[in-house]
Amino acid sequence: MKIINKSIAVLIAALVINSCSIVPVTGRHQLNMIPDSTMLSMSYQQYDDFLKSNKKSKNKQQTEMVKKTGKRIQKAVEKYLADNGMADRIEGYNWEFNLVDSPEQNAWCMPGGKVVVYSGILPLTKTETGLAVVMGHEIAHAIAEHGNERMSQQMLVQMGGTALSAAMRTKPAETQQLWMQVYGLGAQYGAVLPYSRLQESEADKLGLIFMAIAGYDPREAVPFWQRMSENKNGQAPPEFMSTHPADETRIQKIKKDLPEALKYYKKK
Repeated sequence: MKIINKSIAVLIAALVINSCSIVPVTGRHQLNMIPDSTMLSMSYQQYDDFLKSNKKSKNKQQTEMVKKTGKRIQKAVEKYLADNGMADRIEGYNWEFNLVDSPEQNAWCMPGGKVVVYSGILPLTKTETGLAVVMGHEIAHAIAEHGNERMSQQMLVQMGGTALSAAMRTKPAETQQLWMQVYGLGAQYGAVLPYSRLQESEADKLGLIFMAIAGYDPREAVPFWQRMSENKNGQAPPEFMSTHPADETRIQKIKKDLPEALKYYKKK
């Protein structure tokens, strides 16, 4: 039994070592076991399904602002990655930015640059720059491949390191549910696995740099997160904050990251 357990441990260790990648900007090593092609395929299917069952906003001005902001951040991401020899990280991306008509104060980005902003968060973003804070942060999660990392970690825990192809073949329901937990796109899919504080901090930092390269003042991130924090009013946090802890510690960390982000900022 000990020999078998040791063999399994060695196999998992080898799997982990061979599945490591590096997060842009921070340089952190992370576990990404799932092929990009698989992540993108699942993402595009779920994104299409989401849009079929949710109404896009008919507000042309707000919709155009979301698309404009998204495209500016997209170009910033592409520039940063190209300049740093990491252009292959977004190979196969098919960017898309949509505003959904919903009172939820929420936004997210799936692998492949599939972004949704809920109209309910716009009163808190207030301006295009405030919107860039939100979109930069969510796009940063995708660029940092935090979803792949979370799903890989959960696969190790729940499936003992089973290869994704084998998991989808032998445990399709469990694998699909795991995806829905990681990228929960609505209450019908159950609870969303929260990002870790480390991942949140990375998304904050990457988001600041991406919005700065796009020509948005990263200093506007501080008042935005302050508004998000004040918006709780002693009640349950809005959906956007359920996995995005916005406290004084986070705001102070953002302030510390601003000098680096401002090096990239040129007003457009």
